[in-house]
Amino acid sequence: MLLLPSHRHRPPPRRGGNGSGAAELASRIAGRLLVLALVVAAAVLWSSSSRASNRHHNEEGGSRQILPGGAPPRVTIFSAPRPTPEGFPARQELAVRSWLALPGNVSVVLLGAHPAVVTLASRLGRRVTVEAAVDSSFTGTPFFHSMVARAQAAADSDISVLVDAEIVLLPEIVNALTQFSKIDRDWFLVAMPRNITDFHYQLADNGSHWLKADGKEVSFNKLQEIPADKWVAESSDRGVIMAWNNPRSPLHAGVLPSFLNGRGVHYRWLAHEVLSSEMRLIFDASSLVLGLYPESSSSNQDMNSSKNGRLPSGSWEYSVNHHLAAVYGSYCYQLSRRHFTMLYNVVKHYEDYMLSKVDELTLSNLVIGNEENAHGEGGSLWRKENNCLSGHDHRYSSETSAPVDLPYSLSMLLELAADKNRSVVLGVAGASYRDMLMSWTCRLRHLGVTNFIVCALDNETYEFSVLQGLPVFRDPLSPNNVSFDDCHFGTQCFQQVTKVKSRIVLDILRLGYNVLLSDVDVYWFNNPMPFLYSLGPATFGAQSDEYNETGPINLPRRLNSGLYFARSDGVTLTAMEMIVKHATNSGLSEQPSFYDVLCGKDGRNRIGDNKCLEPNTNLTVVFLNRDLFPNGAYKGLWEKHDVQSVCKELGCFIIHNNWINGRKKKLQRQMSSGLWDYDPSSRLCLQDWSDKSSFTMASQFHLFEDIGS
Repeated sequence: MLLLPSHRHRPPPRRGGNGSGAAELASRIAGRLLVLALVVAAAVLWSSSSRASNRHHNEEGGSRQILPGGAPPRVTIFSAPRPTPEGFPARQELAVRSWLALPGNVSVVLLGAHPAVVTLASRLGRRVTVEAAVDSSFTGTPFFHSMVARAQAAADSDISVLVDAEIVLLPEIVNALTQFSKIDRDWFLVAMPRNITDFHYQLADNGSHWLKADGKEVSFNKLQEIPADKWVAESSDRGVIMAWNNPRSPLHAGVLPSFLNGRGVHYRWLAHEVLSSEMRLIFDASSLVLGLYPESSSSNQDMNSSKNGRLPSGSWEYSVNHHLAAVYGSYCYQLSRRHFTMLYNVVKHYEDYMLSKVDELTLSNLVIGNEENAHGEGGSLWRKENNCLSGHDHRYSSETSAPVDLPYSLSMLLELAADKNRSVVLGVAGASYRDMLMSWTCRLRHLGVTNFIVCALDNETYEFSVLQGLPVFRDPLSPNNVSFDDCHFGTQCFQQVTKVKSRIVLDILRLGYNVLLSDVDVYWFNNPMPFLYSLGPATFGAQSDEYNETGPINLPRRLNSGLYFARSDGVTLTAMEMIVKHATNSGLSEQPSFYDVLCGKDGRNRIGDNKCLEPNTNLTVVFLNRDLFPNGAYKGLWEKHDVQSVCKELGCFIIHNNWINGRKKKLQRQMSSGLWDYDPSSRLCLQDWSDKSSFTMASQFHLFEDIGS
């Protein structure tokens, strides 16, 4: 038996009542507890400092506990509050205040860019900070893998905790984490909170104690004794508490896929992968009362319904998570009956924490430990038939592993994405440029540009984009023979793809939206949309492809159709219809059609050195200043030692990675310049808190070739 000793005097067993039940429980488990050697070879080393005793706790007064054994560990709690109507602000504020009331060195990081997150943090003091740079889908749902990555980047913390924003945490969690912090091994703790209906308690303003509805104080111990209606339902991702030490060490072997937070499966998937990887000791602390999930009777609705603003479990976001669980890792494989050398159940007997070795785990287990009756079927951390298996043959469900689709048409995406001026940014990409698409997307996210949509040229890019949370639609008329490596400038594939772009732009203009078409090899330093919109109506702004630093920039065939802004007005619509018709009948790409239609063959419609006037519509074409919108050959910018600094001096809005042949060379140039914002190995945008040292141009470029992305 392994105990974490507490020098507080242990009371003798009482006869009858709860004391008798506790003694009986201790008696039942005593025979099953194993002795863990206090050496690294036996996996666990408990510090002798845990024998020091300074604990003080007023049983009935609810005073904060003083922890034993010197300075407590630095604990950082991470959570992503949900805006209304899905989230409940009052419950979230109560939960965060309960975290701040925990004893010891505890800080809180709220994840997300929604204004409600900032508002919540502003009311709760300096120990609460906001991390807005977490990746989110276009619907605003944070990505779970980005949340975990941020928690793992907590360099100033000894222990990271990941928890739902509505779970009230009790001091027991800090007591347990303080004891586990003395283990000289990497570990991972997982627990389920108790689900409480009609939680009528509030924290005092100073957080020192809880109050009943009548204003009377109630102790922390009394809160732990509140009868639980049930464990948080297995279908809910609100109900798991995760904590781990040495945050920067890996949690598991493999990649954490792009699960959407709160949309099913992801907590249990991660717990399963940590268990299967055998890289950390796993502590199942579900028998402890570490937290409460309070649900008032008015909000105690079926979590699988769309009541209270929650998404129905059959929505596309849930389908994304179930699909990812089926195709990543070993979560959906039937586990063989084998011993799990790293898994332990945590039981508390009076003031001692005891670890019980879990000898065997199967899919039929309802819960790890000795409280099967208390937990019930919904309390299983390891049960997963509902998520992965169909029928009794333990095979993948076709519904789970099938490709997912967004329930949005082009017009619906435009309505969701457009800014106040009814303007959108359009990116177009096929499989050969999907990682460049993601780098482009990450850069737009970093700049706070949310009014973009993506046209996928093939099914592979469409599915990839859905799983990456992009507002994507499929073009049903795209060519099917888009080559992976041979679709660069001048090829027949390139000519086919470019003609898709002008046709899609015309469709969007007809729906009443302005369009900034930006190829995904265009790197954005700043958002050019306000500048381009200021050009006014009946004006078409386009990048110049002229490479000479002096002279006219509107010479024949120098209009680049990889970056232009078109307004949804009558003259622009008519001109775009002429361009699309011209390109359809041309054996070339669409780019010459733009110049020949708008500026006339040989440039007969040119005005000055930087404009054209289309005579049939009176549409003015402005060739954009190359210092602000440089092409890939202008001033040799891409060959500069520090492209970013040089472009900053020029005041560049963007720089186009063109005037270079071949996908691999284009990728290499952009990555080696530092103008790259995506890590394909983790499917995450690179952030200031990312471990960018692990992302090198050479290794990632090799990855592109290996995975064919």
